[in-house]
Amino acid sequence: EGIMGLSPTLLVYALVCVHLGVSQHFFRLRPLPSEHLPVPDLKEDPDPEYDPREQDLAEKPLRKKLGSHFDPNFMAISAPLPVNLTSPDVQWKPPGHMPNDIKKLDLTETPYGKRLKVGKKARRKFLQLLWTYTYCPVVYTWKDLGVRFWPRYIKEGNCSSERSCSFPEGMSCKPVKSISKTFLRWYCQGFLRQKYCTWIQVQYPIISECKCSC
Repeated sequence: EGIMGLSPTLLVYALVCVHLGVSQHFFRLRPLPSEHLPVPDLKEDPDPEYDPREQDLAEKPLRKKLGSHFDPNFMAISAPLPVNLTSPDVQWKPPGHMPNDIKKLDLTETPYGKRLKVGKKARRKFLQLLWTYTYCPVVYTWKDLGVRFWPRYIKEGNCSSERSCSFPEGMSCKPVKSISKTFLRWYCQGFLRQKYCTWIQVQYPIISECKCSC
């Protein structure tokens, strides 16, 4: 993936489309790998008989059961403030070092074989502008997973879709990497009075990196 060539009037990108994600079938126990992230809302049995009781939601034993998997950066027991979080920095300034495929662009080449003179300052400003325009941050929002997950709230990643990230337009920000966080899932077997319910550990994938892609 990367930028194959550039002229002052045309930027051409050739990137590999990567689709990572999960889907959920009706009444399934946990998110399953598929082709879409973030995880779609799970379809639950609406019968409250399958919800954990108040004593099943005691924090101390649940923290012990989850152990070192509890990550306060991505999960919360009570409802957090409803704010959007962009990671790792605000969208206006890409973090880290400029990607090599942008840094090594030849701005002096034209479609007609002639070469242009581009000063160092102008080149630096143009590449910085290009980097900022094509940068795809992960935008985090808090999501309520419902009473059958513990902790109940997850900080979920999304790729920005407000505008195209390429010039000419046509490409968009897509997920290219994900991480998994361990949650507790309330799981019931059997029916009505014959059922047995308990908390089990499940993996929940979260988008961790987005890139401008086809």
